[in-house]
Amino acid sequence: MRTSESSSIPVRNLRFATNAEVPRAWHPRGAAVTSFFNNLSVFFPAGERFFVAAVNHYRRRPEIDGDERLRAEIVSFLGQEGFHSREHVRYNRMLDAQGYPVAALEARVERILRFVTRVLPPRLRLSATCALEHFTATLAHCVLSQPAILDGAHPVMAGLWRWHSAEENEHKAVAYDVYQKVGGTWPERVGVMLLATAIFWSLVVEQQLRLMRTDGVLGSVTEWRALLGFLFVRPGALTTMARLYLDYFRPGFHPWQLDNRALVEAWMREGGYSMVAT
Repeated sequence: MRTSESSSIPVRNLRFATNAEVPRAWHPRGAAVTSFFNNLSVFFPAGERFFVAAVNHYRRRPEIDGDERLRAEIVSFLGQEGFHSREHVRYNRMLDAQGYPVAALEARVERILRFVTRVLPPRLRLSATCALEHFTATLAHCVLSQPAILDGAHPVMAGLWRWHSAEENEHKAVAYDVYQKVGGTWPERVGVMLLATAIFWSLVVEQQLRLMRTDGVLGSVTEWRALLGFLFVRPGALTTMARLYLDYFRPGFHPWQLDNRALVEAWMREGGYSMVAT
């Protein structure tokens, strides 16, 4: 469905069967690689709510008046992010049931984002949203452009991550376009990106260690070799991400300078969102 005839971004209300039938190590490359994806899921419920609030703050502001396309895309953005948050809540409750300390990790992310909301003015919160949306969009591009990232994974989890990746690409420019409309500047967004990068990746590393310790593989050379090879060599998603990440620092950057709509269209043709709960 579409939220508006003038919006090019569809909102898909999908539910994925993240339940006891999903194995603990659902990725074929092992526990550490599985934990990397689980690690990212920790951020999404609170993160998506933060993004929604930051963008929604400007939805009816004078700067957006007259741009009906952008207004419609904002509504679609809010819808997609809302469903992403719901599905990652369900995903994370599955991880709780498997014995991971995900609820505690989620609570810490919530505390950090509440602090950010309290101390930063609205435009800086929007700038932080643009920065973090660039992370999700570049990772999503890798997932869609490198099928090997999820080949052989449990079909429910592969379906969830590919659906999320497709929609992150569909709405990747919405927060950025709003930010430009309300007077965002290059020095401001670069400064916020540097701060967001330091905070986000420090949390990713620390959480990865905790999840691997829970699985009893923190000292496993085999698991570390599998994880680092997966991330940096083959398929090497973080290597690709690093190159795309640097694009954000160009003064004339725009998310759609990487036009990957064909990847989303291919995902739709292949029925990539078919593994849903009944």
